[in-house]
Formats: sequence, structure tokens, C-alpha cells
Amino acid sequence: MHADLQAARIVKRFGDHLAVDALSFSVARGSFFSILGPSGCGKTTLLRMIAGFIAPDSGDIHIGGQSMAGVAPNRRPVNMVFQHLALFPMMSVGENVGYGLSRRGLPKAEIARRVGEMLERVGLTGAQAKRIDQLSGGQRQRVAIARSLVLEPTLLLLDEPLGALDLKLREHMKIELKQLQAAFGTTFVYITHDQSEALVLSDQVAVMNAGRFEQVGTPQQLYYQPQTPFVAGFVGASNRLGGRATAVQGDAVTLSNEQGLVLHARAVGAISAGDPVQAFVRPEATTLAREASALPANQPIYAGQVQSLLFDGANSALLLKEERSSAKFRIALPQTGQFSDLQVGERVHFGFDPKQAVCFAAPPHAR
Repeated sequence: MHADLQAARIVKRFGDHLAVDALSFSVARGSFFSILGPSGCGKTTLLRMIAGFIAPDSGDIHIGGQSMAGVAPNRRPVNMVFQHLALFPMMSVGENVGYGLSRRGLPKAEIARRVGEMLERVGLTGAQAKRIDQLSGGQRQRVAIARSLVLEPTLLLLDEPLGALDLKLREHMKIELKQLQAAFGTTFVYITHDQSEALVLSDQVAVMNAGRFEQVGTPQQLYYQPQTPFVAGFVGASNRLGGRATAVQGDAVTLSNEQGLVLHARAVGAISAGDPVQAFVRPEATTLAREASALPANQPIYAGQVQSLLFDGANSALLLKEERSSAKFRIALPQTGQFSDLQVGERVHFGFDPKQAVCFAAPPHAR
């Protein structure tokens, strides 16, 4: 595997704050790599170090096999697309896209040819003469990407590029970005706090927390096989339930809490009987029924009262309170509309396969 980007133990401090903590990773050539994390986790600092706007305190970054130590931002084979697209409003679309090429001193005919080809590839054929203020948000986004890709960078860095768009356009642009990256084969490094963007777009995702990567993997690995409580809680929606491990057999853990909740889950990492633990159950991993007899007999079955209904079309869910423990559960409603007549206050039954619930030793601050 050829890597277009490699970081070796890079560190960045701002005063007493350790923003990036001895981070090492590599990004395969031609892949879509996302860095996902909450505000303040260090992802923008990391991107700015790759771009060369700030220097790491220690460690090294290689792009296209070359060390970037001491290499200025404008000498790196990198281009960047920001949330605020920084297009030049006084220039036409064609002038915006060709700006970097004219700075490089290419002949006008060559610039015109490459700009025309690039606009065609991003679905803006013939838009050269348009003004930026004549374009929609999605079209401006494509102009910004075209302006970067026309320079044929080894890496395209994207810093929350869809953050300023409305929801419907963001959903549309996610698909466009994924298709553009596949068509061009340029290595994309994308930062976002939006897990849906990271999961939909990426070949690999790094989940960042407090200056480190908690886990790097495919979207499916992060979602179905989280390796830390932070990843389990941050990627996708989950019911988080705390208690103690009252029994451990292989990777099967029984969790109990003082309120009387008992549930079975799959252990991730070392857990011993008596340890404080946290279990995570996905809303869609839970099966709902009006009668207990309709649920699989080989799984624990719970009863609860519907507290509220969250209607959102195919993503509808309900919140309920488990009968014995008063533990709150969010449960996804089937997309068939089967429970569309459920009422607040109704008693229902639910259960889940213990292998679908993951359990971790509780982090010290959660104990």
C-alpha cells in the first residue's frame, strides 16, 4: 500500500494544552480518510499542521513520500477547502478556478482548456463567465473543489466543507463529494464533527478525542465493533447503561445496577466480575413487541412504558422507561410503520441479542 500521507509521532502544544498527542497514522493513496471528533479534540490543529500553517513541536509529516519539515504551505502538494469557501466574489467562476494556474504562469489557452475540463467534471459545464453570486450554495462548493483539484494536489484537505449548507443540500453534497473523490482518485483528508458525513463518505475514519485517535477503521468497524466507550458513544446513537459486572463468562458479561436492571452484553477488553462497567445498545438493535410472546424466547425480555414518540419518517423512534429499573431506552421503530399507532403511556415489550450490546470497563471518571 502506497501512503500519500504519513504522520510519525507528531505533537503540538499551545501553552499547557496538549492539542495533538504523539499521533502516528498513514493515509492510503487515492482513499477518502476522515477525522471525526467533537469540537476542541485537535482535528483542525492536525489539519493545519498537514497544510503547513503551523509546525509540529516534534514528529514528522510525509506527503507523497517526502518529509514536509520546513516546507512552506505554498510549496506543499496540498490544497485546502474550508467551510467558508473563500471564493473571490469579484472574479468569474472561470477566473476563480483558474486562479492557481495563472499564479503558476501557465499560458492562457492551457488555463482555459483545464478550467473547461474541470468545470465539466464537477457538473458546471459552460459556467466560466458566471459570477459567484449567481451560484447556489452547492454550485459554489463545487467551484471551490474544482479550484483545488485543477492544481492536481497529492492531498486535498477539507475542513468542515459542508458545515455552512442547509440540511437538504448537505445530504446532496455528501453524495456528490463521494462521487467526485472516486472519479478523480485524489486522496481526500476530511475533518468533521458530523458522524453521518464521516460514515457516508469515507473509506477509513479516525475518531479523535483529546489529541489522540481512539480508533481508526472502516465506517462499519467503528459502528459495529467500537473498541472504546468514547467511540461506542460518539459514533451513531446508543443507549448507555452503567452498572457492575456480576458475572463474566468468556466475552459474555452480565451487568446489574442498583435500580434492578440486569442485562447481558459482549465484553470488549478486559472485564472481571465486580468491575464497574458501561454497556451500549443501539436503538435499531432492539426488537419491539406489544406481547412478550412475539419476541425471541432465547433473549432476555423487558417491559416498559412509552414516554414519548419521536416521529421522523424512516428514522422514527420511541423513548421508554424500563419497568423494573426506570432505565430510559431509545428504540428505533421499524420502517414498515408497524407501530405507527403506538400511544404515549402504552406498555410494550422489548429485547435485544446480547451480542449486539457491547460492554466496557467504565473509564475512571465515570465510576
